Amino acid sequence: MAKILVVDDETDLEILIKQKFRKEIRQNEYEFLFAINGNDALLKISEQPDVDIVLSDINMPEMDGLTLLTKLNELSPLIKSVIVSAYGDMENIRIAMNRGAFDFITKPINFLDLSLTMEKTLKHAKVIKETLKAIKENNILKMYVDENVLNFMGSREYESSLMVNETIEGTVMFIDLCGFTKISENNPADVVVSMVNTYFDTIVKEIIAQEGFIDKFIGDAVMAVFKGEFHLDRAIDAALAVRKKINNLPKTEDSKFSPKVSIGIKSGEMISGNIGSVSLKRLDYTVIGDTVNIAARLQDAAKENQIIISEDSFEQIKESFNCEKIGSINLKNKTNPITVYAVIE
Repeated sequence: MAKILVVDDETDLEILIKQKFRKEIRQNEYEFLFAINGNDALLKISEQPDVDIVLSDINMPEMDGLTLLTKLNELSPLIKSVIVSAYGDMENIRIAMNRGAFDFITKPINFLDLSLTMEKTLKHAKVIKETLKAIKENNILKMYVDENVLNFMGSREYESSLMVNETIEGTVMFIDLCGFTKISENNPADVVVSMVNTYFDTIVKEIIAQEGFIDKFIGDAVMAVFKGEFHLDRAIDAALAVRKKINNLPKTEDSKFSPKVSIGIKSGEMISGNIGSVSLKRLDYTVIGDTVNIAARLQDAAKENQIIISEDSFEQIKESFNCEKIGSINLKNKTNPITVYAVIE
């Protein structure tokens, strides 16, 4: 139901409006509010800020309609205004338009013209409100969805390719906050959430700095993916920066917890796409495959402050980074042991 504020010191207009639009009022299409001047109108809007449009005369005591236009733009620029006045000379029309009026109707009122103008103005006001709502929702969405997903949704016919996937070459990194599970057992929930968000923010900044993207947060762990040129090098640079930044964070006052990380990195082929259920309308734009599984297992095997990579990854970056051979280890669900290295610097 559209809410319309009529501002006019002629009290007879209220009766006339209610008569001419009785059908729309009865069918809950329009709700009319009435004010006798600009000051009264501002008071009404402060009490009912969901007003959609204002129909205002110009010549009124205390505050005229042209001054009201200026005040409305300052108070609530979303409210669209139509001037309804006998002073329909070009000067008043130009002043009204320059002060934000959406349209101008002259008295005596042609109610068919007024009705059409109201419909047009209401449609315009609705479009603006829906646009601002979409912007707000999009900003909220960006807090929950990675930018790569939003780019995917905006650049392709994603409705027809929701379950399409592709094989890509990239690097997966898992970062775990060591010892944080014990902290969560002994501290209030709000303290735990605040702590983990602080650590995650530090981690994410370093991943973004190396053009990686966050695939997901898994409890107290982060999964990140790097694509494009030198994806493995950038992932290791990010891991080194994360370790350094986390080590430099102070201990928490309450728990005396000193944050540390364990990191697993694996480079190779993986499947990228939407994983989930279309019926449930719940999808996760992610990567899966053996490379991802091994990266997760390497993180499990990593000790506090260790960055663990596989031998094939080491061969790719051995001239760029200082690494130390750890030896062969057995990974869960892997038949043969694999040789791993710890990245030192």
